[in-house]
Amino acid sequence: MQNWITDFMESYGYLAVFFMIMIENVFPPIPSELILTFGGFMTTYSELTIGGTILVSTLGSVAGTLILYGLGYVLRIERMERIVERYGHVLRVKKEDLHKANSWFDRYGYWTVLLCRMVPLIRSLISIPAGMARMNVWLFLLFTTIGSLIWNVLLVSLGAALGGSWEKIVEVMDVYSSFTYAAIALMLVIGAIAFFRKRRKK
Repeated sequence: MQNWITDFMESYGYLAVFFMIMIENVFPPIPSELILTFGGFMTTYSELTIGGTILVSTLGSVAGTLILYGLGYVLRIERMERIVERYGHVLRVKKEDLHKANSWFDRYGYWTVLLCRMVPLIRSLISIPAGMARMNVWLFLLFTTIGSLIWNVLLVSLGAALGGSWEKIVEVMDVYSSFTYAAIALMLVIGAIAFFRKRRKK
């Protein structure tokens, strides 16, 4: 995949950066670290500039997040309520639980979006609950743009600074991503254990 991504970016420049980052936000397995750091490296030998690469990658990020936000918006809380009414007795979930989660996201969601935009995998998926909570789209755009901009500035700048050694950044980010995935998996396991213990007590 790496060779295909880098060849595509070298052939189509800014357009490729925008497109790849937009797709990366919809399909998280595509590594933004590779796209951004290689984009930074390309500024050292092509017509791409650091500012231009950061700009188009941020626009691509925002476009991708809007797609997932729209998906969450279509699902929204009312549709989830109908699902819970039908299957809640199996999942041990009540409508009140949905509203509690929704209220929490209403209160802290903007900062959650901002911070999660700098965490691999979650940086894409956070847009779905934001849409489901019907977060104000303009504030969502503001916080997701700020978070995306920070992430893009960091990786593009590092790619430009290291030049031909840009792949070292990808290696470091792979370790960071692995820790993130392990932490997510651990939280899922803990959540599952807590769920089954609660169910057993009932």
